[in-house]
Amino acid sequence: MQLERETLVEIGVSVVAVVLFVLAVAYVGATYGGNDLSNQGATLLVGAVVGFVLLMTAVGIALERR
Repeated sequence: MQLERETLVEIGVSVVAVVLFVLAVAYVGATYGGNDLSNQGATLLVGAVVGFVLLMTAVGIALERR
């Protein structure tokens, strides 16, 4: 099974975006976590989720128009 170059680019970009999201969530959890997540940590976690959604939307649009 041979993958086209475009498919490999899409996979690579998606993997990088997911890794960045996981790192952001881990950072927020380690910095603002503990037994409970602080209010500031919760806000940053929601921001990370929103940022991930916006990033994936932008990446999807960019890859589609390419």
